[in-house]
Amino acid sequence: MKNEALILDACCGSKMFWYDKNNPLVLFNDIRNENTELCDGRSLVIDPDTNMDFTNLDLPDNSFQIVVFDPPHLVRAGKNSWLAKKYGKLGGNWKDDIRAGFSECFRVLKTNGVLIFKWNETQIQLNQILPLSDEKPLFGHKTGKHMKTHWVCFTKTKASRKLVASN
Repeated sequence: MKNEALILDACCGSKMFWYDKNNPLVLFNDIRNENTELCDGRSLVIDPDTNMDFTNLDLPDNSFQIVVFDPPHLVRAGKNSWLAKKYGKLGGNWKDDIRAGFSECFRVLKTNGVLIFKWNETQIQLNQILPLSDEKPLFGHKTGKHMKTHWVCFTKTKASRKLVASN
């Protein structure tokens, strides 16, 4: 693990929204490594610092001040589709996976830390996702051409730390 990492990106993919894709303050994690070409000729590089499943992070409790959780949001995409390559794809137990991902992200987040959650509701609505977290969001914002991408902010309080410890 990067010694200076204060931030975890639990599902970094190709680090699309990061200004500095090699920021030393960030531990970039993804289950995948890819170096391929998309259908439009653009290259897709997924090269995280660590390869872990966001549902089972091999990281110590209370390690990061900020956690970014941008899990795959597709359940319907062909195995070799450019969407699946670019964004990943959820499995049949996607509710359990997202629930476990939230739990892991809060476990590795320090008390009073911030979790930034990003979700695109093209296939699954945000109102189906938020109940999968034991925490209530603080605020959020819709973005994108069709306003389907949501950025949601959470924090981990002492009360939530007890909740995580009891699970």
